[in-house]
Amino acid sequence: MDDVRRRVGGRIAAARRGLDAGGSVSVPLPVLRIANGLAMISLMLSSCDLLRLCSDRGRPHRFPLGGREFAAVVCQLASVVYLLGLLGVPAAHRKAPAAASDDEGGGSPRRAARAAADAPATMHAGVEGGDDEEIVAAVVSGALPSHHLESRLGDCRRAARLRREALRRIMGRGVEGLPLDGMDCQAILGQCCEMPVGYVQVPVGVAGPLLLDGRQYHVPMATTEGCLVASVNRGFRAIAASGGAVSVLLRDAMSRAPVVKLPSAKRAAELKSFVEAAANFETLAAVFNRLFANDANLEVASKLSDVNRSSRYGRLQGVQSALAGRNLYMRFTCSTGDAMGMNIVSKGVENVLGYLQNYFPDMDLISLSGNYCSDKKPTAVNWIEGRGKSVVCEATIKGSVVQSVLKTTVQKLVELNIIKNLAGSAVAGALGGFNAHASNIVTALFIATGQDPAQNVESSQCITMLEAENDGDDLHVSVTMPSIEVGTIGGGTCLASQAACLNLLGVRGSNHDSPGANAKLLATIVAGSVLAGELSLLAALAAGQLVKSHMKYNRSSKDVASAPS
Repeated sequence: MDDVRRRVGGRIAAARRGLDAGGSVSVPLPVLRIANGLAMISLMLSSCDLLRLCSDRGRPHRFPLGGREFAAVVCQLASVVYLLGLLGVPAAHRKAPAAASDDEGGGSPRRAARAAADAPATMHAGVEGGDDEEIVAAVVSGALPSHHLESRLGDCRRAARLRREALRRIMGRGVEGLPLDGMDCQAILGQCCEMPVGYVQVPVGVAGPLLLDGRQYHVPMATTEGCLVASVNRGFRAIAASGGAVSVLLRDAMSRAPVVKLPSAKRAAELKSFVEAAANFETLAAVFNRLFANDANLEVASKLSDVNRSSRYGRLQGVQSALAGRNLYMRFTCSTGDAMGMNIVSKGVENVLGYLQNYFPDMDLISLSGNYCSDKKPTAVNWIEGRGKSVVCEATIKGSVVQSVLKTTVQKLVELNIIKNLAGSAVAGALGGFNAHASNIVTALFIATGQDPAQNVESSQCITMLEAENDGDDLHVSVTMPSIEVGTIGGGTCLASQAACLNLLGVRGSNHDSPGANAKLLATIVAGSVLAGELSLLAALAAGQLVKSHMKYNRSSKDVASAPS
């Protein structure tokens, strides 16, 4: 019932806006109605009289006309001219307000404000022309679904503009604070977002330099949490002052795990043995890799040419299976070049499932993803087996740097890490969360570089280790992150802002000389940044400076003053 009311209300509003488009009327409405009525009566009476005179066979038709005939013709012509003249009223009346204000000595501020308030709603969000008005009215009434605007108009920016206006009319509240100018609407369609109305501005700070594996990087971070960039920057200073950090890439494998049902657990076990048999791996790999045999067959070939070059290197690495009754979960892993790789591995899995159906016709595919992958969820399988890039990053911080830059001692940091990150996380029942705030840094980097922010769930799985060395004088710190899921092509990396951040790091696009190298480097930069963030936050906690630093960088004086007492 509410939907019906909304649609009827939308149609009525659209009709009113169409009537209002003519502007204000200079002739009083009662006078206009009387004149219209007299014209209609005159037209009808004169027409009837002429028809009666013409149908009188005994009355001769002669010229010149008699007085009665002449009066009837004049009344009819006058009525027709008057009524036809009404068609020009909207155009004339649109100019009336401006003329009236000129005649009355110019527009005062109050008159101008009233004129702006009386202006058609079509001008509120830049909706211009009758076509735009009709389209907005159709969206408001429900006659035209909002998601059809792009295909209907063939103009992504215009579609976004009209969608914003329709939203304002439906909800009674606009999105004026949400910017639209500067957004590449064409770039996001079919890749990043549907039914766009604008974009959200997230500040980007740059911390650095990060001295990692002998090279320096300035790291962009998109965040609204004050103190985060400053904290990571302090960690970078401590690492650089101690000779830098070193990273190791342990594994590079994206996974997808479909779930299939068979008639019995025995039959499911037979399929498990088949896919895990070493003798069958080459055959399954050949079927899986069919996607990458030719660039023209790539699923993403129509989106990015860079994907074509790197994703052809995607290759099946292994299959791991798990049984739950008669349901079989098969976890396929493969390399994906510089792409994050979800589409690549999914297409390869579809190829294998089609092949397996020939040998197991009683196999019923329940879902291409059975949550054993596992995507965007904190799981033990990712924590143990890894997903995406598995990276370890370490550094030895000099004792003098711990005191001068981090404002604490080696012994306090080691004790804090054991009690907080290790024991505290165990008490909480953490799954891959044995760290201080790895997710903070991962999310900021993901947003800045066009990664999928939701994948920070598994990408932030991290264990932070701190140990004293050199007779307790220095501090060895490391982070182990088994599931960093990043890519330098595809998804949000195509957007100008995110591409600029990737370019700052030197990892934009695919690496043609060594496919996959850019994505691997980005993963190590993520781990190095997490290492710095962990070190700095733990130091702030050990020194008792956390609240003070957050009050300085994360709370403005204006916010504090305006807070309710």
